[in-house]
Amino acid sequence: MLSVNRLVKRFGGFTAVNEVSFDVARGEILGLIGPNGSGKSTTFNVIAGLYPPSAGSVQFDGTEIGGLPPSEICRRGLARTFQIPRPFRRLSILENATVAAYYGASDRISRGEAEKRAIDALTLIGLPTEASARVDGLGAAGLKKLEMARALATHPKVLLADESLGGLDETEMNQAADMLRRIRDDRGITIIWVEHIMGVLMRVIDRCIVLDHGELIAQGKPTDIAHDPKVIEVYLGTDADAVQQQVKARGT
Repeated sequence: MLSVNRLVKRFGGFTAVNEVSFDVARGEILGLIGPNGSGKSTTFNVIAGLYPPSAGSVQFDGTEIGGLPPSEICRRGLARTFQIPRPFRRLSILENATVAAYYGASDRISRGEAEKRAIDALTLIGLPTEASARVDGLGAAGLKKLEMARALATHPKVLLADESLGGLDETEMNQAADMLRRIRDDRGITIIWVEHIMGVLMRVIDRCIVLDHGELIAQGKPTDIAHDPKVIEVYLGTDADAVQQQVKARGT
C-alpha cells in the first residue's frame, strides 16, 4: 500500500531523516515509535506532503507521491490527523467533518454527499451528528475524536494517526486505541500510528518500526520490538517491563 525507500530529509545542514526504508501492507496497523528528535514526525510530514523529501521515494499504491502538496495526497486517499486538534471553532461538529469530506473526494461531490460522509465518520467515531452540536462542548477526548472523524470523512485508504492518545486519561486512551483497531477492522483502512504511549500502542499494532536520530534501528512484531536490546537501550528504558507485559497480555 505504501513504500518508503531510502527517504532523506534535510533542513539546511541538519539531517532529520537518513536513508529510512519501510513498507506498509494493505490492512496493516503499523506503529512508528522512537525517542524525541528521532525523526518520527518529520517522516510523517514528508509522507503526508507537508515537507518535500530531500532524497528517496514515497510511493502510494505504486505511484510516487513524494513532493506532492498535502491536498493532492489527500485526494489520492491518504489522510492524516494532527497531534494538536485545530477545528473550525465557528462551525458545528457536523460542518467540520463536512468540510473535510469535500477535500478528500477525488471527484466533485454535492453538499448532501459530503454531509453523508461526515455523518458516517462521526457515527463511527461516536460523536453527535446533530447540526446543533458545537465544537466548544468537546473536551480533550472529543477533540481528538473530531480530528479522527475529519480524516475519515475524506474516505482514506491510508490513515496517518499522529499521537492520538496525548492528553487523554487511561480509559480514554484504551477507547481511542480500540477505535483505531475498529477503523481498520470495519473499514479496511490501513493505519500508520505515531505514538509515545507504548503500552497501549503495543496492544493494537501488527508491526512496529523504530527510529533513532533519524535512522531506522529496528522493525518487527511487537514481541520482537519489546525485547530488542537496542530499542530498550535508546527508547524503552525502565518502561521495558511494562511494555513487555502489555504485549504478553495481548497474546502476540
